This record gives sequence, structure tokens and C-alpha cells, in this order.
Amino acid sequence: MASTMSKRPQSIHKWVASELGSRIVSGTYNPGDYIPNETKLGEELGVSRTALREAFKTLTAKGLIESRPKLGTRIKERKQWNMFDSDVLEWFFQTDPSLEFYSALFEVRCVFEPAAAKLAACNHSKEQVDNMAAAYNKMEIAKVGTDEVFSSDLEFHMSILDATNNDFFISLGKTIQTALAGIFRLSSSTEQEYIDALPGHKAIYKAIEKGDAAEAEKQMLQLLVESEKSVRGAVGK
Repeated sequence: MASTMSKRPQSIHKWVASELGSRIVSGTYNPGDYIPNETKLGEELGVSRTALREAFKTLTAKGLIESRPKLGTRIKERKQWNMFDSDVLEWFFQTDPSLEFYSALFEVRCVFEPAAAKLAACNHSKEQVDNMAAAYNKMEIAKVGTDEVFSSDLEFHMSILDATNNDFFISLGKTIQTALAGIFRLSSSTEQEYIDALPGHKAIYKAIEKGDAAEAEKQMLQLLVESEKSVRGAVGK
């Protein structure tokens, strides 16, 4: 069954791409399935073939679909999707992603964020640590239930990546900001969980400030383990 269609933005083809992308990542259309033909889909969505074709170009570039001559447009295997694409990540979060989705995200985070904290302890400047401390202070005063809760958390983690002074770490962080923001919304969904997470964040930036790479790495990994537990609880598993 088709998903409930969201309000259209000014760019029709972007709206169509978002609508179809959401259907794909949510499983309304499954890998191997063929999308309804342009005539049928155009009538359903109330858009022109031009808008559909532009949307298909977008989805093709993100690895979600492929055009097969004389057969139509087919959903590609999940392993071919660009999971680091900000739009793809946003579509996942719009459709209540599975526990497996979050587990995979945390597996990635547990690989690169402890390493980033370790590197930041070695490479940071005083200004970068000051930015980290400022982000942490915002976390302390953020009111649970407001956007400041997850935006300050995101700012904190991005400040650590910045302090690595490694362009690849920084770029990777920017690539998955959408995913991190979605996770922070879940992991800080209750006041107690948010309060419980504060000491871990402080321990990370203090270790980085001291240049203690091993401790920074350890504290980050511990924080991620606790965060994953919170997310599992939030999704009801």
C-alpha cells in the first residue's frame, strides 16, 4: 500500500523523489520490484512524466533504482543504496526504521567515533577544545523536549570530529549528520536518559583536553554502548 503522501514543496520532482524514496526504504516497494509505469504513477501522484523522470534520475544517482529496457524501473538491491546520502537517511527516519537499521548505524559509529576521539586528543587546538566545552555547556542547559537537546549533542560530536584535524573524519561526520540527529532524538527522549548521558560526554572532552588518547577512545566507546541501549529502549525492542 502506498504511503501517505506528504505536502508538496515548490520543487515537484524533489517531492516525487522523496515520496518514492520513502516508499522504497520503508519496504512499500522491495528490492527487485518494478515501480508502477509512468502513466499509472503519474496519475496517482498527480504529476507529469517530466517530474517523474527527474525524480527517477535522483533516485538512480542515489543507487535506489535502475532502468531496465522494455521492462521498466526496478528497485536495486539494498547493498547498492547510498546509505550515506543525506536524503536517503532522512527518508529512513521519516518511516520508522527498524532496529537492524539502528544497529548498523551504531556499528559504524563504534568504528569511527572512538578513533576520532583518540585522534582529537592528539591533534586538537585550544580553540577546538573550547568549542567542545561550549557545546557541552549547551547540552547541560538544554531543556528536555526541545530541539536544543539533540542540536547541542550533534554540535558536541561534530566538534570532536573537527578537532581531529583530519579532513576525512570531518567529511564523514558531515555526511551522516542526518543520522546522528535522528539517533540523538531517540537516545535523549527522556529527561533521565539525557541527564545520565551528560557525565560521559564531559569525560570525553576532558580526556581530549588532557591529551589522553586512550581514555578519550574508551569513554567514547562506552558512551556509544549506552546510547545504543537507550535507542533500543526507545524503539520498543
